[in-house]
Amino acid sequence: MLKEERFQYILNRLNTENKVLLNQLSDELNVSTDTIRRDIKELDDQGLLKAVRGGAIPHSPVPHNFRDRIGYNSESKQIIAQKALPLLHNGQVVIFDGGTSALAVASILPEDLKITVITNSFPIVTMLEEHKNAEVLFAGGRLFKRSFVTTGHETLRFFKNIRADLCLLGICSIHSSLGVTTPDFEESEVKKVMINNSQEVVALSSIEKLETVEPYYICPTEDIGTIITNQPDEPKLKPYIR
Repeated sequence: MLKEERFQYILNRLNTENKVLLNQLSDELNVSTDTIRRDIKELDDQGLLKAVRGGAIPHSPVPHNFRDRIGYNSESKQIIAQKALPLLHNGQVVIFDGGTSALAVASILPEDLKITVITNSFPIVTMLEEHKNAEVLFAGGRLFKRSFVTTGHETLRFFKNIRADLCLLGICSIHSSLGVTTPDFEESEVKKVMINNSQEVVALSSIEKLETVEPYYICPTEDIGTIITNQPDEPKLKPYIR
């Protein structure tokens, strides 16, 4: 079998099973585990999967750029937003991160809901500009243009001074054993502080983001109190049920 054919076989297996194992692929393709390891490294270098000990798992299929994400899978985000809304109550202090699912929640906040929204997201601040009962605190810092959020020392210092009732955390990737991850290091640092300074953390995640991984670690899945998704009966959720 040609190398390109092995690549396609590996990617096809990954697409159907959400993980591949070195030993299993070695037996199936009748090549050494070192050959499979090199294949997986090359596919990892191309950004087509994420190499892990003993095999590989998928990257998140979601676009990384905010402008591309805003219209991506919008129906699922609206389902998730509607499910998240009952968790919000008068008097709460709520962190909204910069994810487009958190933005979807902000877009449907009832006008009579009296909460304090804390965020580093320019789009969420803009969305809530005319909401008469939402107090909005915005974290300053360096603009991360790809996501339209602030990052850096000033942003971290801001969130370290917050004690929130709830954090609505947009998810890029979540894996039952490898935890919550993201493709950007600075965003991962900000999200860590958001989580650490919130009494409860709610992950907003479409089903396709489950059992995927990105390079930068945020937290273990145990730090997430609730996962809200668009397909609650999906078998992928089984490892997360406590």
